[in-house]
Amino acid sequence: MPTVATAQPRIDSREEWLTARRELLEKEKEFFMPHRRFLALIVMTGVSGLYGQGARADEPPPYEVYAVRYGTLPGCPVSLLVQGAERQRKVDLAMTVWVLKGPDKRTVLVDAGFYRPQFFKEFEGIADYTRPDRAVGRLGIRPEEVTDVIVTHMHSDHVDGVDLFPKATVWIQKDEFNHYTREVKPPSGKGAPTELDDVSALVKLNTEGRVRLVDGDAKEIIPGVTVYTGGKHTFASQYVGVNTKSGRMVVASDNVYLYENLDKHVPIAVTLDAKSNLAAQDRMRKLAASPRLIIPGHDPDVFVRFPKPGNGVARLD
Repeated sequence: MPTVATAQPRIDSREEWLTARRELLEKEKEFFMPHRRFLALIVMTGVSGLYGQGARADEPPPYEVYAVRYGTLPGCPVSLLVQGAERQRKVDLAMTVWVLKGPDKRTVLVDAGFYRPQFFKEFEGIADYTRPDRAVGRLGIRPEEVTDVIVTHMHSDHVDGVDLFPKATVWIQKDEFNHYTREVKPPSGKGAPTELDDVSALVKLNTEGRVRLVDGDAKEIIPGVTVYTGGKHTFASQYVGVNTKSGRMVVASDNVYLYENLDKHVPIAVTLDAKSNLAAQDRMRKLAASPRLIIPGHDPDVFVRFPKPGNGVARLD
């Protein structure tokens, strides 16, 4: 690259100093104007290397990401979460939804918890329960202010609460939606899957035009928010990548139950394809800006590693 001439004449007065400075600025202009696009490229290249993930000039503003605990399921055997774990080990599961607070008042919820009475039998013994639409109130969010709900999979503790947020657009994988609304039978084996209250609620939202069916992997559904498939917790479960000030974060939901799954590179205990689940874990490590930004679905240690602001809320970036 050519250099800018900066020879310094002898300056005996303020007027001469101002004249010399103007001449220098003119010479700098002569150089920088023809090369400004090249210099801008150098600056952007340096910025894109900050997180090692290809930042773009048009990259959306970062989101603030929070885990919100709406209940605790005490004494869950770790063997139900981590393949091969000792049966006697127990963990108090954190029942969690995640809030992505973005620009322009966009408020995205990842999963929606549960609230219908029958699911309290399924999750018998749940402690410190707060209905999910009220739990997000700890962040000053009213239910009608939630703009989007991303359903990672069709288990009741993740999908049942979708109709608690009256103005939200709901995002779910098309294959997941079709499988669980058309093919899966109720526990009785009789009737249609839509007889299940949480499924019928989602079908109703779809008829109202509020459901967006995501067709496949690595789709940026909202600026700065991308969904990925392959975890195989359910038929077509998905997980979420989101831009934060610390780089890309992965909200794994139940595609990774605990940090132990990641630390020991062990698949989740409930998966349709253990190899696929491990491959998803490997991919998450590549997607996330750092390992600490992979957030598992039910690990109470999330609220230990990210202790602030507290009261069942963890800011994750």
